[in-house]
Amino acid sequence: MAHPFRLAAEAKDLELLNETLREDVVLHSPVLFRGFEGRDVVAFVLGQVVETLEDLTYTDELSEGDTVALRFKATVGDRQLEGIDFLELDADGKVAELTVFMRPLSALTQFNEQMGERLAAAAPPPARPD
Repeated sequence: MAHPFRLAAEAKDLELLNETLREDVVLHSPVLFRGFEGRDVVAFVLGQVVETLEDLTYTDELSEGDTVALRFKATVGDRQLEGIDFLELDADGKVAELTVFMRPLSALTQFNEQMGERLAAAAPPPARPD
């Protein structure tokens, strides 16, 4: 059975995607050194990713214990890309860490440019009180 993260991403269902994430989830981007932390921030970034990647299709799903690897293909601009969403799950099956790998470099560069534009234009999520 497919992991709920995969089902939500394929359906572009941001509410369901948010529900698959742990409150303190960490997203490791394929282009940034530092990760994104917290459900609100990660959900915001993933929402922009969903809008940037066209024709997102998961082609393989491998799971063992508390890890899930989702291989995908998508289009960004005029480039085809492929990648892996590597999920580390908590005891409840929620995503605790998400590491994204993408190739080839030309597609990743185009993805980075489009994401940069989207993130700059979009309003960031509200700050969480300490």
